[in-house]
This record gives sequence, C-alpha cells and structure tokens, in this order.
Amino acid sequence: MQGDRAEARLAFAQRTLNGRALQIEVASADASFRSYWRVDDGATSWIVMDAPPTQEDVLPWLDIGARLRGAGLHAPEVLAADLEQGFVLMEDLGVRTYLPELSEASVEAMYGDALAALLRMQRDVSAGELPVFDATRTIPEMELLPEWFLRRHLGCTPGCDDWDIIEAAFRLIADAADEQPRRFMHRDYHSRNLLVAERNNPAIIDFQGAMLGPIAYDLASLLRDCYIAWPVARVDAWVEGYRRRLVDAGLVDVDGAHFRRWFDLIGLQRHVKVLGIFCRLNYRDGKAGYLADLPRVLDYVLTVARLYPDLTAFASLLERAVDGRDVSRPLPAGTVETA
Repeated sequence: MQGDRAEARLAFAQRTLNGRALQIEVASADASFRSYWRVDDGATSWIVMDAPPTQEDVLPWLDIGARLRGAGLHAPEVLAADLEQGFVLMEDLGVRTYLPELSEASVEAMYGDALAALLRMQRDVSAGELPVFDATRTIPEMELLPEWFLRRHLGCTPGCDDWDIIEAAFRLIADAADEQPRRFMHRDYHSRNLLVAERNNPAIIDFQGAMLGPIAYDLASLLRDCYIAWPVARVDAWVEGYRRRLVDAGLVDVDGAHFRRWFDLIGLQRHVKVLGIFCRLNYRDGKAGYLADLPRVLDYVLTVARLYPDLTAFASLLERAVDGRDVSRPLPAGTVETA
C-alpha cells in the first residue's frame, strides 16, 4: 500500500510538471496523517502534500490558503491539486522554520514580522462560513487532559471531588473565551508553522484548521509557544503592544488588564488541550517526540492558573498528580491508579 501511494505521488508530480524527471524525498510530516515531499528536477523544487482521502480532506487547506493569499499573506502558492487522490503540488517555502532561528538577537525582528502578519490576518482575512470556536469546542478539547495526561500519562484517575474542580476550571476558561471578540483564527500560529521568507515574511503553513475564534488565541499560540519560552516581562510587553495595535485597528476596545485576562485564559485553554494531545500522540500514534515539550507546557498551565484565585485548586490538583515526576518520560504500561 505504501509503495502504491509513493508511485501515485510521483506520477501526480510528473504529470503536473509535464513529465519532467524528478527526484523525490521526504520534506516533513505533521501531527496528522498528512506528509510532505520535496520534488526536484535539478533546477527547481516543489512540495507535494500527501493527504490520504480516507483520513484527510485537502479542501479546507486549499480554501484557507486562498483566503490568506487574498489578504496579501504568504501562504504557499498552489500549482495543482488532485482531490480524488489527496495530492497538492505547491510552492517550496524552504526549510527555515522560525524555531531554530529564534534567539535574543533575532526575536524582536522575527516576532515583529509575525505580529504584523497576525494583525493583517485578523483584520483582513474573511472567516465567513468557518466553524466557530466556542464552548462546544473549547471544553471537549480540554477534556483530553484528564483522559490522556492524567490517566494515561500520569497513571492517575480523578476522583469525584477532582472532577468537580476540573469541570469548574474548564467552564471558567470556556466562558472567558466566549467573552472575546471573534476573528479569523489560524489555530496553530507558532514557531514551527512560520517560515523565514525573503519576501513577505513570514511564510505561513498548517492553517487548514482555521476557525472563527477568540481574538487573543493566535497571539497566545505565538507568544506562549509550546516549543520555546520567553521571559515574562518580554511577553508582557509584546501582549500590550499588540493590544494597542488591535485598538488602533478598531478590533478591540478593552484596557490592558482585561485583554491580559483574555490572553492568559485562552492560552490556558490551548495548553490544557496540548497536555492531552501530546500524550495522545505518544501513546496512541507512536509519536514520542512531543513528550519532550510537556514540561514547558505544564509550566505555562501551572503559572497561569496560579494567577487566578478560581483556578488555584485546579493548579493544585495537577501538581498533586504530577508529584514531582519528570513528565517528559512515558508511563510504564499498566500503571494506573486513583488520585
């Protein structure tokens, strides 16, 4: 089956590129069933996205990419798409993701470009007909935490009192998300999905999950990135600077404290979800690399929850469950207990 897929992938690229002789190699894979392949004729390279139709739908990717490009943002140009087979041939954006190039010397300029692109995205990209990111989605996402992080990864099954604390925390976070103005939301706007580009930096990828969502969500994804952390004072300054730009653009009308609460709590929603997702990727999908980033994500969750009195019990519950354990290490099979 893998061989058949590989042959079809290469044939699609050759057919689209008028029968050129091509070399093909893995470019990257992501947390879904999609994979990306670099094809090269010796002078020019392109990327083939392979999205098996029984597991992935390329239409949302094509739709959102067109919306981003229509607003002047740098999403990859599409040369051809085969919807029946689940292949897309696109511009090769290169390999320079933001993450390895971020440093004390580069971050202000790189984040300056990323924040300018985010503002354009929220101001100019249509979210018409996109699904709404509200409590019907925020709460189910957070429910990944008790199943995959607490029970499967830490071996702790919450008791009745614990469930009361968890449910109250999830409701508070969801209500705070629903307070926010909603705009186009990339939903995964961070250093692994932004590429350094010589023109119109950054190039933006992995946007197919876009929704109509809380205005601070993508900001939290970028500034409290699951893969890299920055000093609190620096993040505070970026958040306030971006709030002022939103005010000037007429997209929000709230003071700094109110906006900061939005930013904190929608970031908390994201990181609670990620604790569950990263563990699910390991135990269900065999993608162990994400466990290395769990300590950073857990630190975000505990730090933010401790800032809000109504969430301190939730923070304490998580700390008891972790009990000093190195959360980057997997749980041995068969180790589950009641908290």
